[in-house]
Amino acid sequence: MIRVLPPEIVAQIAAGEVVGRPASVIKELVENSIDAGAREIRIEVADGGKRMMRVADDGCGIPAAEVELAFQRHATSKLASAEDLNRIATLGFRGEALASIAAVSRVICATRAAEEETGTLIRLEGGEVVSRRPIGRPPGTTVTVEDIFYNVPARRKFLRSSATERRHIDAWITRYAMAYPTLRFALVHDGREVFRSPGTGRMRDVLVAVYGVEVGSALLEIPPEEGATVRVEGFVSPPYFHRADRGEITLFVNGRWVQDARLTYAVIQAYHTLIPTGRYPLAVVMVTLPPEDVDVNVHPAKAEVRFRDGDGVFRAVQRAVRQAVTEEAGVPRMQAISGPAPPAHPPELRFPEAPRGEPVRPTPMPMLVPPVAPAARLPVLRVIGQVAATYIIAEGPDGLYLIDQHAAHERVLYERMMAQRSGGIPVQSLLEPVAVDLPPEWAGLVEAHQETLHRLGVEVEPFGGNTFLIRALPVALTSAHPRDVLTEVAQGLAEEGGEARRQQNGGAAEEEIERAIIRRVCKQGAIKAGQVLSREEMEELLRALERCENPRTCPHGRPTMIHISTAQLAREFQR
Repeated sequence: MIRVLPPEIVAQIAAGEVVGRPASVIKELVENSIDAGAREIRIEVADGGKRMMRVADDGCGIPAAEVELAFQRHATSKLASAEDLNRIATLGFRGEALASIAAVSRVICATRAAEEETGTLIRLEGGEVVSRRPIGRPPGTTVTVEDIFYNVPARRKFLRSSATERRHIDAWITRYAMAYPTLRFALVHDGREVFRSPGTGRMRDVLVAVYGVEVGSALLEIPPEEGATVRVEGFVSPPYFHRADRGEITLFVNGRWVQDARLTYAVIQAYHTLIPTGRYPLAVVMVTLPPEDVDVNVHPAKAEVRFRDGDGVFRAVQRAVRQAVTEEAGVPRMQAISGPAPPAHPPELRFPEAPRGEPVRPTPMPMLVPPVAPAARLPVLRVIGQVAATYIIAEGPDGLYLIDQHAAHERVLYERMMAQRSGGIPVQSLLEPVAVDLPPEWAGLVEAHQETLHRLGVEVEPFGGNTFLIRALPVALTSAHPRDVLTEVAQGLAEEGGEARRQQNGGAAEEEIERAIIRRVCKQGAIKAGQVLSREEMEELLRALERCENPRTCPHGRPTMIHISTAQLAREFQR
């Protein structure tokens, strides 16, 4: 039998779209405080938010006549017409947050509008007002939320441990502290202040408060491009330290924290060939564009957005991050030649005054210290010799350089082939075509990208089933076996090309697929470890590396060299 649900059940169902856990409540209340023009926001939490959450601000407050109205569903001061949805400039706008929070908890709201002499205190349980009275208080609003999901036990039992819920809250507060560095945030857990942002207006000061001095001061600033429609700014990690997952890539669009797979991929792509495959940067990226060019009304939680020109925003983010990284990238320097090895598990960073044994944001430290200098180019190097037929020893203005000959040659070939794409990559025809059998999934990719391969100098044609004939290869690969080349390229299409297709559309995806093919081609064509080189060959390789735009990493992100300074040598010899 079909029936209309009672209003209280409808409210609880709707609340599930907005209030998933205590951190969701904190997010919505903090966003309301920011929209209210607050300069100071204090967040207090007990038992990971399961027992109590309180957000207090010094914003504009709620007029006494509108306090009850603020807790009704779809009541908002931020929209007046449907046209306003096309140019949303506030964090909140749906008019659902307070109603959803009140529907599944006990709420106390104390507020006073700046133009009124007295404030108002209102209590609600399960969305129903149970009391109201005037109070004296300064302008602003304090919302206290107790016993979340007390009336929805099925939801409450799915909450995680207090420590887990606490970490989610920590993540939200630190994100908004970074996005709004002019505001002063204070976070208190179980009576103990664990985080405070300085409110100086400088994002780096907040980053130091979040990640510690060593990491916060090492991050590279993204300089905004003046006059750009899509403005990109923020901070990113230098290539010499990186993370095991994407969790430290934080994105904001018009001041709103968002989850966007394409923009995350744009940041990752900016590091391509600069950090190892499978590693990810730390990044805080702020994207600002006209409100009418972005749709934030995609999901009730407002964590997803849709762009009018998604490809344009992708390119702007990738270009800005890449520029910041390549301009500041340096040569990794060894910490010591002898002495104890670095720890197997780097230390964790903690918030100031974090309780013992409970790191708020564990962050692995880099194994390499900051670069020798932020210069984009290498100094002139003098060849001394070769070690283990793998590493070239060279002398520079400030000590010794150990160069991985395979990684260095990969970088040289990669930049050479990238530069040759427009004019045509030199090709060497094979005396006899070579037949190569590929797995079915790889064969389909090679056939689909046959034209791209041909443009990059790998001339192949189907020969029935999953077999291909290789008729020509780039001149740089004359020493490589054709079968190895095609196998490597096919694997690159399956791995790197698949990721590019998932995250991008059209020309952007094709561009990255070309890069993936070239990276794999260069891997096969580069000098191998164990290959003895003459002095002339080593010198020629170093001169070519010095001319590269990004000489410090191979196309797959491994370092091409390690630097040992003259000062380090003196210390080791106790001079």
